[in-house]
Amino acid sequence: MKITLATGNLHKVEEINLIAKNYNIEFILPSENFDPIENGTTFLENAYCKAKEATKSGQTKLYLADDSGLCVEALEGAPGIKSARYAPTADERINKLLNAMKDKTNRDAKFVCAMVVINKEGEILYKTQQECQGKILFERKGSNGFGYDPVFFVNSQNKGMAELQAEEKANVSHRAKALKSVLEWLKNEIIE
Repeated sequence: MKITLATGNLHKVEEINLIAKNYNIEFILPSENFDPIENGTTFLENAYCKAKEATKSGQTKLYLADDSGLCVEALEGAPGIKSARYAPTADERINKLLNAMKDKTNRDAKFVCAMVVINKEGEILYKTQQECQGKILFERKGSNGFGYDPVFFVNSQNKGMAELQAEEKANVSHRAKALKSVLEWLKNEIIE
């Protein structure tokens, strides 16, 4: 079964297909130049905006979208739903975050991922929101992953997100938890 994943991020498609490999589902990118307007006020609302935009491709019967971000306690939840737009590039986003955190003693943070599955008519069939608890590191650590991974310490693993191998990350990340919830729903409700 093919499901359109509402993203233009090839890393995300690869990560999600790795997690979904035992479910007989392949996630594919929507048509070129996928650039939805994210004007929601929550991760779930933004995920729905992306999924709805992806239905325009008409490629599949189901559309999955996620919206995720980093919420830092000392920054009152920032960058939050604006994580991808916190600064122009991934490197600049990390530098801005580390700069904002330089005098903070409370380093508690969490990655949040909301996912929605909709049909081609735009009806929400399933939604979930999951978290990965951690802390903001004082400097980059590790070379795996993407986004804020190099400065995020995963409490449950006692190491940085970017230090985890792909298989390890697939067991603990916010996206992995949300996707596993979606995959179980798909297995029970859709796939025969």
